[in-house]
Amino acid sequence: MGFWSSVLGRSKQAPAKLDSLFMVPSAAVTLQTAAGLAPTGTGSVCYRAVVGAAFSQAQEEIVSLLNDAPDAPAVEVSTDSYGYTWLVVHRDPEDTAGLCTDLHAVNTILEQQGFGSGLLCSLISFADASGRRAGLVYLYKQGTFYPFAPQDTDGQRRDNLLEIQVRDTLAAELPMEKELSRWLALWGAPGL
Repeated sequence: MGFWSSVLGRSKQAPAKLDSLFMVPSAAVTLQTAAGLAPTGTGSVCYRAVVGAAFSQAQEEIVSLLNDAPDAPAVEVSTDSYGYTWLVVHRDPEDTAGLCTDLHAVNTILEQQGFGSGLLCSLISFADASGRRAGLVYLYKQGTFYPFAPQDTDGQRRDNLLEIQVRDTLAAELPMEKELSRWLALWGAPGL
């Protein structure tokens, strides 16, 4: 950090550790074996959309890139009730590696186009046979993961026990977020 940055209270954002997303496929096997939670095939990237032609073009490039792949996933863009944009990717539940590659590409392209400051998180959805759902959330700015498990679909209650179980199950495989205050609820997130 330079002199003026320290005087003005500015700091550089630490570079994201996007390659951590590639650890999710092996963690998914562990999660399915230990907790019965299997990947649903849905993943998404959440970001603050920017008004302007450059951002619209970058978003269109991402959708086009994913749609032009030989094994093209289903891709959609939606906005939640809080105003955040979600780029949602649907793949075969057995192709967690492909899903994580898609999410990595979305994050990387937005970062390379200068929109990294608007990236918030990526989410990979899991479910068990009884219908319990959980999301593995990757915090872009922290480079860590945390679990989010909504307890019901119409209310806003979390399944804290399931979240702790997922954290403990994956602690040896993924960089888990230690600060519980960063375990934000993602109500209405696509796929959950």
